[in-house]
Amino acid sequence: MRTITVVGASLAGLYAARELRAQGYDGRLVIIGAEPHPPYDRPPLSKDFLTGKADEDQLALSDAEETDELAAEWLLGVRARALDARGRTVLLEDGRTVASDGVVIATGACARRLPGPSLAGVHTLRTLCDARALRADLAAWPQRVVVIGGGFIGAETASSCVALGHDVTVVEAAPLPLLPQLGADMAAVCAGLHARGGAELVTGTGVAALHGDATVRAVELADGRMLPADVVVVGIGATPNTGWLAGSTLALDDGVLCDDGCVTALPHVVAVGDVARVGAARAEHWTSATEQPRVAVRNLLAGHTAETVRPLPYFWSDQYGSRIQFAGRRRADDTVRLVEGSPEEGSFLAAYEREGHTTAVLAVDRPRPFTRMRRGLLAAVPVAA
Repeated sequence: MRTITVVGASLAGLYAARELRAQGYDGRLVIIGAEPHPPYDRPPLSKDFLTGKADEDQLALSDAEETDELAAEWLLGVRARALDARGRTVLLEDGRTVASDGVVIATGACARRLPGPSLAGVHTLRTLCDARALRADLAAWPQRVVVIGGGFIGAETASSCVALGHDVTVVEAAPLPLLPQLGADMAAVCAGLHARGGAELVTGTGVAALHGDATVRAVELADGRMLPADVVVVGIGATPNTGWLAGSTLALDDGVLCDDGCVTALPHVVAVGDVARVGAARAEHWTSATEQPRVAVRNLLAGHTAETVRPLPYFWSDQYGSRIQFAGRRRADDTVRLVEGSPEEGSFLAAYEREGHTTAVLAVDRPRPFTRMRRGLLAAVPVAA
């Protein structure tokens, strides 16, 4: 291959570029990014960046020395518009084209938005530009903040807003936040962090409408309640960025469909990170974006699926001064056993078990024992060649 193009200057895209060089590719490397910024770390956006503890320069994922070592052509601030039918050319929105022998798709996902008119004071939090705008709106103190969605982004943003001194209400349509991931018992424990941290949690009802003239003034809930709001943060999930691939020969269904080695229907096109549906799952986790590129690049350079990924779902979330960590695959019929600590102590380690085997592990402020149990789960994942 003489030219390989990475579409997406994201965490996954940067790791793919690193892997290409590390695995011996010395040809032309082009990295296309829709945002004007070089790759940056997203997890701090809802935490240290929002609270002012971290500046933009601390978000950078690489320095000038590494940029020189990658020897890549960076095309930033321009979106990919299409991939030609045979997958050999990437078309850009500004009219340029990049002929490519291999393509790594790492275009990530975009935040879902609520339907209705656009109002000032309503934010999503996915990009650096999103975080800048939200931080600016939160500079007026104190304010009434309503966070719609009790998932990771919503909970972390709510925690940061409380730390900044704002009056915060979190609205979650499900009976409990994180219910599908943690199960009822452990989800209830983690939901308690909101009350302990100083935020009000409203569950079991959705949002009917946002009210205001040019600026948001209130959130109307599906049960008729009205929540006054100066700032609204919408954290209701993300949609994979696959629109630019419409009309290509790639299969799309909640992401770019890949085999277990991140390889698409075209062997010279692979996909990694939030946009990739590897096997039967699409995992929007930091570890997926950092672990998939090694396997994807190996298969891209080999021209076929020579190796598969060993996925073990893992996520963490920092909320109200506590760190939540989860690894594994929980099923509805799994039992939960406290290994050490207790929810009453505010720090514990719990194991999900099925037929005598540990299937997943959850920890709140127990990082070392959690890491040991996570390693044990990873060691049990079968290796497929």
